[in-house]
Amino acid sequence: MTLQERLDSDLKDAMRAKDASKLGVLRMLKAALKNVAIEKGGASTQLDDAEATQVIRKQVKQRQDSIESFEQGGRPELAAKEKDELAILNGYLPQAMNADELAAAVREAIAETGATSRAQMGAVMKVLQANLAGRADGKTLSQEVQRQLSA
Repeated sequence: MTLQERLDSDLKDAMRAKDASKLGVLRMLKAALKNVAIEKGGASTQLDDAEATQVIRKQVKQRQDSIESFEQGGRPELAAKEKDELAILNGYLPQAMNADELAAAVREAIAETGATSRAQMGAVMKVLQANLAGRADGKTLSQEVQRQLSA
């Protein structure tokens, strides 16, 4: 079952259960996926799971930024709503890597590319992003690559 098929199925389940908050998040996510598909190649275009995961990651990042802003602005009720949405969206992302797995993957990518300095970080990141396919966000990857290349 593709990610979009799973999303459609969960959307129907949320409708049946009359779960308004989950339904709203899933509709928003479906609209975001459709917008990206239209930009990519027209209304009939289907995104593959990797592209859909990128869209979901973008939505997750938006929620994280909103939570931070609402908490700084003294709006805990809005931050709580965003946290609920974030939890729903995280259910559609692949299982994240733990720190040890991430460090091992970075070591392998550095060995594969033969990188020895931060100047070669781009090549390492390219290999990592291809190999990990959304299991770790770019910021975390970048920090780990910098740490290992400078050590």
